[in-house]
Amino acid sequence: MTIKLKSTADIEKMRVAGRLAAEVLEMVGKHIKPGVTTEELNTICHDYIVNKQKAVPAPLDYKGFPKSICTSVNEVVCHGIPSASHKLKNSDIINVDVTVIKDGYHGDTSKMFFVGKTSNNPKDNLAKKLVKVSQECLYDGIRQVRPGATLNQIAMAIEKNAFGNKFSIVHEYCGHGIGLGFHEEPQVLHYVNPDNEVTLQEGMTFTIEPMINTGKRHVKLKKDGWTVLTKDGQLSAQWEHTILVTKNGYEVLTLREEERGLI
Repeated sequence: MTIKLKSTADIEKMRVAGRLAAEVLEMVGKHIKPGVTTEELNTICHDYIVNKQKAVPAPLDYKGFPKSICTSVNEVVCHGIPSASHKLKNSDIINVDVTVIKDGYHGDTSKMFFVGKTSNNPKDNLAKKLVKVSQECLYDGIRQVRPGATLNQIAMAIEKNAFGNKFSIVHEYCGHGIGLGFHEEPQVLHYVNPDNEVTLQEGMTFTIEPMINTGKRHVKLKKDGWTVLTKDGQLSAQWEHTILVTKNGYEVLTLREEERGLI
């Protein structure tokens, strides 16, 4: 395994890419409402990245992915493909996953959104709990990051919260190193694995992006080759940030303004 430690110059460029990715999520929130299609959200984000940010949407044409963002709704775990036929409706939950390339460097982040109005019925309450706990799982994982800590310490913190709330954690998809490459070493698992005992070092950059399910952890892949669903049809939620290991801890490179003081 070759892990690329980032130089001061690398980190400055990653800060720029990370900030741009965060800005896309801050921008798109007001457009997420009942009746909008996921294809419309894709167009809005694509135009913003290309025309306003003068950057590149990394997912577009990556290994054949056809769109500029991923939109994962309800039981979709990750890699949902935006579609003109998929209209959002009240009480949907949606993950918007954005990766921006600026000057060759990647910033990768995602956020959960509620669509329209939610009620206090059991289904909506479960969705609210899932979205809250999955965000907490991300933050709990981030708080473990520092030189000398291990990837399994991140996973252990995520497991404690998810399992404590009787949710499950997807095993098949994970966080990853990032920089000039979209996906670099190491793999950042969100469950404890003895074979994943990588020690963190200053200058490492990677994503943490736990996928948390209300039902069982098992998933299935649609025939499109991208869209990942919960096998039992239950809800899934995911939040993601790009993290830098600093001398004394961590820096969240994709932090949104709304999160300042939360992590």
